Amino acid sequence: MNTIAGYTESILKEQEKQGEDLRSDIRKGKEVFAMYENEYPNNYITNNSSNAENSSANTYHYEQPEMRKPKKPHSGAGKKIALGICCGLLFGIFAGLGFEAVTTASGLVKSTLQKGMEDGDDASKAQADEAKEEEKPLGDEIVSASEWSGSNLVQTTVTDVTEVVKAVMPSVVSVNNKYIETTSFWGRDFSSEGTSTGSGIIVGKNDTELLLVTNYHVVEAAEELSVQFADGSQVQAQMKGSDSDKDLAVIAVQLTDIDSSTMNAIAVAKMGDSTQLTVGEPVIAIGNALGYGQSVTTGVVSALNRPIAVSSTSSQTGVMDDTEVNTFIQTDAAINPGNSGGALLNSRGEVIGINSNKIGGSAVEGMGYAIPISDAQPIIEKLMTRETRLRVEEADRGFLGITGIDVVAEYSQLYGMPKGVYISSVSEGTGAAEAGLVRGDIITALNGEEVKSMDDLKEELSYYSVGSTVELTIMQGSPTGFQAKTVSVTLGAAANAQ
Repeated sequence: MNTIAGYTESILKEQEKQGEDLRSDIRKGKEVFAMYENEYPNNYITNNSSNAENSSANTYHYEQPEMRKPKKPHSGAGKKIALGICCGLLFGIFAGLGFEAVTTASGLVKSTLQKGMEDGDDASKAQADEAKEEEKPLGDEIVSASEWSGSNLVQTTVTDVTEVVKAVMPSVVSVNNKYIETTSFWGRDFSSEGTSTGSGIIVGKNDTELLLVTNYHVVEAAEELSVQFADGSQVQAQMKGSDSDKDLAVIAVQLTDIDSSTMNAIAVAKMGDSTQLTVGEPVIAIGNALGYGQSVTTGVVSALNRPIAVSSTSSQTGVMDDTEVNTFIQTDAAINPGNSGGALLNSRGEVIGINSNKIGGSAVEGMGYAIPISDAQPIIEKLMTRETRLRVEEADRGFLGITGIDVVAEYSQLYGMPKGVYISSVSEGTGAAEAGLVRGDIITALNGEEVKSMDDLKEELSYYSVGSTVELTIMQGSPTGFQAKTVSVTLGAAANAQ
């Protein structure tokens, strides 16, 4: 037994030494794929032969293990460990390379897309800037925002008109009118001074004058006209010409009356094309609302070519006189008293209409009207060419020497009479009597300016002094109807006229 234990101990030490050598080889990086197969002392032979004298019945014999070549199939434990380690390393290496490749490719794609989007944004921005430069809209019309509400796309629009107002305000003025108002009481006439306010638009300039357009009813019967510019300065103005049927008038301001600082602060308005308007298009109204100074209102074009018959009341007869029907732009932008003669603008700051508070008046709410600029411009250009007339002081004015009655639309239709001033009497010793005017003649024009009422006649005569000669166009009755005739009349003093 001691012998067997000795052998066993020797073998175990040998295996331990071999294991140490193997581990040493692995640490040095050597690949060992074979192991020596050792047989432990477990192959015992029980000898039960008849040779009992040489050995007892329970004696065991140990066979010296024979060193064999390493068998590859049975030496797999270490190999499997090494192979597993190598595979793990290879998998880690390839996985790392794959992840790095994906990350790099993703970065390149992202960078390329971002650069493309930036280039696209730059191109879109440049294209938008180019379009903006070509059109030069004054208003940022407009800022749009979109959001999803359920399954529907809701779009909201905010209109900013600050740039339009900033650019156009210098071309809009306030017009102040002082006039003499006459009332009759118990057969006697009483006069008092009245004032009214309105608006105007600077439409041009010549060598000596600054020219402005406004409504005729703003400057009608004016004894004194004044204009207030955007910088607050105020100067006198004179009548250039008017068209009462179209409710248009052109007034002039002498350039010598305007300071250089004011000239730098004002501008000539840009005219638009009202024939290109569409219903629903945004518009801006600027004017001297209620006489408080320039103010701004906004709205849309509510209707186009709205036919309206503008009515006026004769100061002599009190009879309503319907003039010809004109067409107007209807808008929901607030047009209040004082806005008359002001500008109605499109989103580019172009004048597309001349506001008139007289149309519609206080009978309606939320409806304002403007004279289309395409209809008004030919008349404005014609009136701008006329000679500026300075109103004569009342004490120095010439008189015809007649009394008259307005031939209103009702009388014209009933009796077939032309519209104008029906002469009801002629004072002796006056210019009218010397020129051969008689009762029943109808005055229709004075020096080429149309006369439809006594107010029109007085307005025209206010520019002529005593001793001036004027040409009257009259209509005289005959068996074949009314015949036109032109007569020259020398104006006399008020003492000789009625």
